[in-house]
Amino acid sequence: MADLATERVRNVVLVGHSGAGKTSLADALLARSGVVPRAGRVDDGTSALDTEPEAVKRKISLSLGLAPFDWAASDGATYRVNLLDTPGYADFEGEVDAAMSVADLAVFVVSAVDGVEVATELLWRKADQRRLPRMVFVNKEDKERADFHAVLAQLTASFGSGFAPLELPIGEAGSLHGIADVLSEQALEYEPGGTHHSEAMPADVADEEHRLHDSLVEEIVSGDDEQLERYLSGDELSVAELERTLRHEVLDCLEFPVLLGSAATGVGIDRLADFICELGPSPLDRPVSVIAGDDLVEVGADKGAKPLLHVFKTIADPFVGQLSVFKVLSGTVRADDHLVNSRTGGDERLHGLFSLRGKEQVPVTEVSAGDLAAVAKLTSVHTGDTLAPKGLPVRVDVPPMPVPQYGVAIVPRTQADDDKLGSAIARLQAEDPLLRVERSDETHQTVLRGLGDTHVAVALERLARKFGVNVDTAPVKVAYRETIAGRADVEGKVKKQSGGHGQFAVAHMRVSPLQRGGGFSFVDSVVGGAIPRNLIPAVQKGVEETMATGGVHGFPVVDVQVECYDGKYHSVDSSEMAFKTAASVGLKEALATAGVMVLEPVSVLRVVVPANHQGDVMGDITTKRGRVIGTDTADHGEQVITAHVPTREVQRYAVELRSMTGGRGRFTMEHDHYDVLPSHLVDAAVLSHKEALGT
Repeated sequence: MADLATERVRNVVLVGHSGAGKTSLADALLARSGVVPRAGRVDDGTSALDTEPEAVKRKISLSLGLAPFDWAASDGATYRVNLLDTPGYADFEGEVDAAMSVADLAVFVVSAVDGVEVATELLWRKADQRRLPRMVFVNKEDKERADFHAVLAQLTASFGSGFAPLELPIGEAGSLHGIADVLSEQALEYEPGGTHHSEAMPADVADEEHRLHDSLVEEIVSGDDEQLERYLSGDELSVAELERTLRHEVLDCLEFPVLLGSAATGVGIDRLADFICELGPSPLDRPVSVIAGDDLVEVGADKGAKPLLHVFKTIADPFVGQLSVFKVLSGTVRADDHLVNSRTGGDERLHGLFSLRGKEQVPVTEVSAGDLAAVAKLTSVHTGDTLAPKGLPVRVDVPPMPVPQYGVAIVPRTQADDDKLGSAIARLQAEDPLLRVERSDETHQTVLRGLGDTHVAVALERLARKFGVNVDTAPVKVAYRETIAGRADVEGKVKKQSGGHGQFAVAHMRVSPLQRGGGFSFVDSVVGGAIPRNLIPAVQKGVEETMATGGVHGFPVVDVQVECYDGKYHSVDSSEMAFKTAASVGLKEALATAGVMVLEPVSVLRVVVPANHQGDVMGDITTKRGRVIGTDTADHGEQVITAHVPTREVQRYAVELRSMTGGRGRFTMEHDHYDVLPSHLVDAAVLSHKEALGT
């Protein structure tokens, strides 16, 4: 692929609901540009982008895919288009965030049959927050029940004004055979293979097309005073002039061109490529903000400046090792250049540069500002890192990532799997930063967390395929606590004599509950030297160690005050060990005498849902023994519900909320406090704890 000027580079992310045909569209663009001999198909596993077995099996995209191609546009110039194909399934939104961080244009792919769906709505808001220029491609116009006009109405109803339909279908569904170009007022008839020729406008489309043309021209020129004055004076503006104005309005997120076609038949694919090149922004149009010390500085895509690159994706490749996929923010990066990782301060040598197309790796010698590429074997570089020249430690400000909430416990099947698990998980997390691993000494579980059940399932399949580590899964166990139910005065006593020095200690203790979250309090009330001062710390230590090892049910003991107010000692047989043991005996007796209460963790849950789902969500929270503590109104009329819910009840909430709200709900959850577990649930909690301990 020839090196092109930065102004001719287009970094384009394809986004939309799962099943809208984003990957099929990318395959069609690759075929139409001549990069591949024919378009691959997702359904039969021949896509150039969805090549991993996990994606082929599910017939959906699971990770970001790169598809660069060169395109000779209708304006006579040749452009480099870097397509970033993204998953539409909510579990993999981290891949979408990564792609949006380096894209200069988002093409929303919407099904002509299904219209605007949940993911389209959520992703539109995400792009709007980033001020990312957008256009819409209405795909599957050849399918039964396709309805372009209905989709156009949905777009306006969902997102407001600014949608500029540049095309109308000629025929639709099974009879789709061409496109009416609204700006040029030409009819484009398509042949097999995706080429087209001009014909007279069909009579059944002509009136609508002409009305739409006049309306569209008025909308475009309203953003340019000079063109508006010419238009009002009767001048007829050329298509090139209108497109030039429209390009600025696309950049400013004032207009969103709407195109149509079919990835399956090739209708409209060449037109989409033309409009991406002619209306889409280049990296020169969208400087990147970086942090330099305490300042935010804009960096332009200048090929002659110092090299600066941002790593937005990491791939664990079985042949070349770790691949770091990056965008050159400024300058020109060459093979064997040295740059500094702004996060670690370490020097990084760029051994081998690649252009990626799906799983294909094409070696390149240099990469210019605005372009995308990959480099191999930068093992200390993570997703989100910035590589900068020495002495210029700037970094890209990476937005916070979603917090993974859905988890499963993983258990290596063999000792060999256990030996490899740590390093394999680290490499898996490097590839997917939204995976999180936790190790609990209480429940004796290793927990893998992700954004949902599919996210975690795919990670485990990759763990086995890429790194040869097989694990079994189990539900995540809850870390319970217990506390004393009342007050008890006890005597902890140790008296042993077996020749030589014996063991003797007596500690009188008053054990009582503290308020929830009080932890532990030790009070020394011993007077008159009943216990020597140097042995009092042993009493406290004995209590603390016994609390940690577990009370009546085996759970750690919390929220207890222990007052040591008297005791006895022997000048020869008393020791620190004796008083630690006496304190332990006394605490256990107090717990047995006064009884205990099992405490369960309670999380604070914040759920954001459309208003029409508020009642269902609040009712569900009640069934989970939760307590709503407040509601508020967020953007877009959504409701924010805040509640305290026992953690054991929301282990699968990522899956349940998605089902309950049709994918429109989202939530955050974090531990808040411990509260008393109802007595009828104690036996099950104790049994679960014993199973975790293997007893």
